[in-house]
Amino acid sequence: MTRAYEEIIDFIAAGTTPGEVIAFQPSDPVKTRVGDLISREKTTGLSSEETDELNNYLQLEHLLRLAKARAHAHLSHGYHQ
Repeated sequence: MTRAYEEIIDFIAAGTTPGEVIAFQPSDPVKTRVGDLISREKTTGLSSEETDELNNYLQLEHLLRLAKARAHAHLSHGYHQ
């Protein structure tokens, strides 16, 4: 399991509020790793494992974007836990 998955699982397991979902950001090491994968994908290419890792991260990022949009909707409708 990649570090990005671990961070999101820990975040969800700790319990969250809409504001915390909106504020969530991946750690610097995860951002660095993803940036490296994207850069190398465009230049030298990635191994199949690295391609899978990048694709998994992109799926997680999409899920988080959806969760953040939903959290904004909750806040705009008065849900302020």
